Amino acid sequence: MERRGAGLAALGALGRRLLWALPAYAAGLLGLGAGALLLALALYAGWRRRRRARERGLRLAARLQSDEEAAVRAAAAGLGAARGELPAWVSFPDVERAEWLNKVLAQAWPFFGQYMEKLLVENVAPSIRASNSHLQTFTFTKVDMGEKPLRVLGVRAHPGTHKKQILLDLNISYVGDVQIDVEVKKFFCKAGVKGMQLHGMLRIILEPLLGDVPIVGALTMFFIRRPTLDINWTGMTNLLDIPGLSSMSDTMIMDAISSYLVLPNRLLVPLVPNLHEAAQLRCPLPRGVVRVHLRSARDLRSKDRFMGGLVEGKSDPYAVLRIGTQVVTSRVIDDNLNPTWDEVYEFIVHEVPGQEMEVEVFDKDPDQDDLLGRMKLDLGEVLKAGVLEEWFPLQEGGRGRLHLRLEWLSLMSDASKLDQVLERNRTIVAKPDPPSAAILVVYLDRAEELPMKKPGKEPNPMVQVSVQDVTRESKVVYNTSAPVWEDAFRFFLHDPVNQDVDIQVKDDPRQSSLGSLSLPLARLLDAPELTLDQPFQLQRSGPGSRLYMKLVLRVLFLDAPENGGPPPSPPGQLDPPASTDGTHQPTHASPDPQFGTEHVLRIHLLEAENLIAKDNFFKGVVRGRSDPYAKVRVAGRVFRSRVVKEDLNPRWNEVYEVIVDNIPGQDVEFDLFDKDIDKDDFLGRCKVPLRRVLSSRIVDEWLPLEEVKSGRLHVRLESLAPSPSAALLEQVLHTNSLLQPARGEELSAALLSVFVDRATDLPLRKGSKPPAAFASLAVRDVSVKTKTCTPTAEPVWDEGFSFLIKRPHVELLELQVKEEGGQPLGALSLPLPQLLASEGLALDGWFPLAGGGPGSQVLLRAQLGVLVSQQVEVGAGSVSPAGGDAAPQPTETPGEEECRAGGLRQRLLPADSHPEPAEGPLGRLQLTLWYHGDERKLVAIVHACRKLRPVSKELPDPYVSLVLLPDRSRSTKRKTSVQKKTLNPDFNERFEWDMSLEEASRRKLEAHVKSTLSFMSREKEALGKLHLDLAQVDLSEGGAHWYELRDERSSP
Repeated sequence: MERRGAGLAALGALGRRLLWALPAYAAGLLGLGAGALLLALALYAGWRRRRRARERGLRLAARLQSDEEAAVRAAAAGLGAARGELPAWVSFPDVERAEWLNKVLAQAWPFFGQYMEKLLVENVAPSIRASNSHLQTFTFTKVDMGEKPLRVLGVRAHPGTHKKQILLDLNISYVGDVQIDVEVKKFFCKAGVKGMQLHGMLRIILEPLLGDVPIVGALTMFFIRRPTLDINWTGMTNLLDIPGLSSMSDTMIMDAISSYLVLPNRLLVPLVPNLHEAAQLRCPLPRGVVRVHLRSARDLRSKDRFMGGLVEGKSDPYAVLRIGTQVVTSRVIDDNLNPTWDEVYEFIVHEVPGQEMEVEVFDKDPDQDDLLGRMKLDLGEVLKAGVLEEWFPLQEGGRGRLHLRLEWLSLMSDASKLDQVLERNRTIVAKPDPPSAAILVVYLDRAEELPMKKPGKEPNPMVQVSVQDVTRESKVVYNTSAPVWEDAFRFFLHDPVNQDVDIQVKDDPRQSSLGSLSLPLARLLDAPELTLDQPFQLQRSGPGSRLYMKLVLRVLFLDAPENGGPPPSPPGQLDPPASTDGTHQPTHASPDPQFGTEHVLRIHLLEAENLIAKDNFFKGVVRGRSDPYAKVRVAGRVFRSRVVKEDLNPRWNEVYEVIVDNIPGQDVEFDLFDKDIDKDDFLGRCKVPLRRVLSSRIVDEWLPLEEVKSGRLHVRLESLAPSPSAALLEQVLHTNSLLQPARGEELSAALLSVFVDRATDLPLRKGSKPPAAFASLAVRDVSVKTKTCTPTAEPVWDEGFSFLIKRPHVELLELQVKEEGGQPLGALSLPLPQLLASEGLALDGWFPLAGGGPGSQVLLRAQLGVLVSQQVEVGAGSVSPAGGDAAPQPTETPGEEECRAGGLRQRLLPADSHPEPAEGPLGRLQLTLWYHGDERKLVAIVHACRKLRPVSKELPDPYVSLVLLPDRSRSTKRKTSVQKKTLNPDFNERFEWDMSLEEASRRKLEAHVKSTLSFMSREKEALGKLHLDLAQVDLSEGGAHWYELRDERSSP
C-alpha cells in the first residue's frame, strides 16, 4: 500500500509538471510567438496573485470578526486591568473615563426599554390620540430599545456657580438598534424607526445639595448645543430616507428635541417631594447677555466664477450667528470680498462655561450658498474679558478674518443704573434693532377657573405673551379649565419705563379668548428686586379666573470701560500713519504692537486606537478594516496625513507646524476618515482649544473621538514661543535633527517676522508716471505679497508677515518691489546670518533696493525668534560620555571650509561645545546615537570625520558604512554618501532602524570609514573602524560624541 501511494504521488507530480508545459505546446500549435506566451503567463500570475490576496483578506476579516473582543480583552489584561476593562490609571487631564457608568447602563438597558415601552403605550399614545380626531386609532405596535445601550465617552466636572450646585458634562454617543413601530388603523398606515444615532454633550446639574438623603434635590438635564442625529426610517416613513427629505425630517425631529432638551429648554427630574426650587430650576435666570457687533470681514475667498472657472469674480457674503437655539442672519453684501456690515445683535446666555457662539459666513447664490468660513468662540472668554474685540480667523476660510466686538452685559436686580444704560444706548448706532436696556423673563405657571365657552366642554387653553411686536406662545393643554404650563419666556426691552406686557389666554384651535391681561413694566421698576410673583386676575374672563405668573426684570449693564482703545486692525490691513513730506522720513519702522507675538504650534499626530471598521464584505456579513487618514485644521490651514492601509490602530508619527496667534475661539480640529475609491467614510472627530495649548505649552493626551461609537486619537501639541536669543540655537538644531520624523518637512528652528513699512524714491514708470507698487517677500518656496498702493513713488504698506525658518545659518529673505504689471522696481536680499549677528536678532531701518533708482530704499523691520522646545530646555547643557570622548566638534574658521546649504554642519552640536580633542592614530568619527521613543526607532546621525590618515599620496573619497551586529543582513546596513577628496568630510546624515529599546540595547554598532579607489573599481580602501556596545551608550541623551577610529585589522 505504501509503494502504491508513493507511485500515485510521483505520477501526480509528473502530471503537474506536464501541465506547466501545456501552454508552450498550445502556443506552438497555434503559431504564437514567445511574447504572447509571456503575456499569458503574466496575466495568469496577476490573476492568481489577486485571488490569493482577496482570499487572504477575507480570512483575516473573518478572524478579526471572531477574535476582536478577545484581543481587546487580552490587551487590557496585559496592561494590568481586569478582564474587559481598561486600566484604572488611563485618564485624560480634563475628561474622565466613565467605564463603570457604561457597565451600569449596559445592565440597566433592558429595564430602561421596559420603562420606555410603558411610557409610550400608557402616556404618549393617549396624548397623541387626544390631540387630533384623525389619530384616534394611533397605537404603538412594537417598542424595542435593542441591545446596544447608550455610551458615555467621557465626563467632565465643572465648579458650580454656588456651593449647592455640581455641573457635569457627559459626552454621550448612542448608536442603537432601536425599533419602534406605530400604526394608524383608520388609514391603514404603518411606520417606524429601525436604528438611530445620537451624539452630543449633555450637561447634568445636581442642584440643590441637601443635608439629608438623597443629598441631591433634583437633576436638571439639557444639551448645551444641538446634538447630531441620524435616523433610519421604516414603513411608510421610508420616504423620509430620500436625500432631500432625510435632512428635513431629521431637522424637524431635532427641533422637537431642542424644544425639550436644548438650551434654554431643560428637563427637570425632582428627587425629593415638594421641592420649592422646582420652578426656578426648570427655568433659571440667564447668566448674562452678549451683545455682538458684527463689524466686517477681510480677505474672503471668491466663490463666484464665470466661463467655467476661467474668470474669477467675487462673493456676496452674509453671516449667520448662532448661540444655542438663537439664530440671526445678517444682510447680504453684493460683490465684495471685504464686506462691512456694522450690525448689532444680542443673545441670551444661559450656561457659562459651555455655551459657544458659532459664526458662519456664506456666499449667497441662487441655488446653494457656499461656505466662506466659520469660527467658534467660548462665551466664557467674553465673560472674563468684559469687552472682546478681535479679528478672528475663519476656519476653512483661507486667509479670511472676521471683525467682531463682543460685550458681556451683566444682569442687575435694581434700577439704580437704568438711566445710565439708556443714556449710553442712545449713543450706539445699531442695526437692525436698537440696543436693549433690560430683559424681561415671564414664568408662566398655571391658571384656574377658566371659563368654558360651551357647557360641559372643557377648553384647550394656551397663552400668548407679547411685548411690543414680539409674541411668544405656550404649549396647548387639552381639556381642562385649570391648565398647568410651567413655561418661561424671555424678551429684550429697549425702554422698560414706557413698555407694557400683554397676555392673551385663548382656546385652541378656535382661538377664542378666555381672558386677557395688560401690565405696565413700570410696576416692576418699583417692585422689590424688580420681581412680581403673584396671581393676576384675568380681564374679560370668569369671576374667579386667575393666572399665576412670576415676572422678573433685569437691567443690562456693561461693567467695562466704554473706550477700550482703538479697534484692532487685521493682519496686513493696518491703517496708514500720518503722511510725511519727502524731507523728513522716519528712521525706524512702526509696526503694530501685536507684530512678532505669534507662536508656532507643533502638532505631533502620533496614532489612533479602536477605530471603527468601514470596509465590510458580503453586505456586512464579514467585517474588514479601514484605511484611515487624518485631516488637521487650525488657523486656516489644513494638513492631511498619509493613508495607513487596513489598520484599526494606525500609527502616523507625522509632525505639522503652523503659525498661530493668541486670538480666542480657535481650535485644533482633527477629522479621521477611511479612504475609499468613491467617498471617504467618516471615522470620528475631536478638537483641542488652541488657547489651552498656548497656556499650558504642551498637551499630550488621548482624545476620544466624537460622533462615533469607538476610537481615540493620540496627539502631542506644543506651543513654541520665539526667543530673541541665539544662545540655544545650536541645541535647537541638534534636537530637531533627532526629532525629525521619517516623513514630512524638516522641523523649524526659528520664526522670522518681517514688517514692511514703506519705500521711497522708486523709479518712475515711462519717465514721469509714478508706479502702483507692491512688495513680494520669499523665503525658500514660501512667498507672500503686500497690497498694491495707489500710484506713488513713496508707497506705504504697513504690513507684517511671518515665515518658518528651518536653517537660519544658510537661508535668506528675498524682497522685490514691483509695479502692478509685474515690472521690477528694486530688490533686496537679506541673509539671515546677519540677523543672528545683530543685537536682539533684529534689524530695523532703511535698506537700499538693488536694480532701482539711485535713491530707492525700503524701510522694514526683520526679527528672528529661536523656537526652543521642551526637549531643548531639558537637554541644554547636559553632555555625558557614552562610550567615547564627549568633546564635540569645534567651530571652524570661515576660511577652512564653506558651509553647504544641504548639510547641518557644526550648528547641529550643543551650545556648550568644547574644543575638538587631539587627533587619534587614524582620525576621529563623530556620531549621535539616540532612541526615538515616539517612533520606536534607533536613530544614528553621522556628523563628520576629522584628521583621517591617508593611505596613499592622493586624498581619499571617504564614506561611512554602519551595521548593527550580530546579523549583517541588508536590513541592518546603512551607508552615507561619498565626499570627494578630503580628510575632514562632513556628512550629517540620519539613519533609522525600527526596533524596541530593549532590542537596541542588545545590539552592537560597527562603523567603517572607507574610501572608493576609482569609478570603475569596486575595491574599497579602509581608513578605520569603530565598534560600540549600545548597552554602554546612553540612548536617551542624544548628544554628539567623538570616537577614535581603529585599524580594520584590530579586534573589537
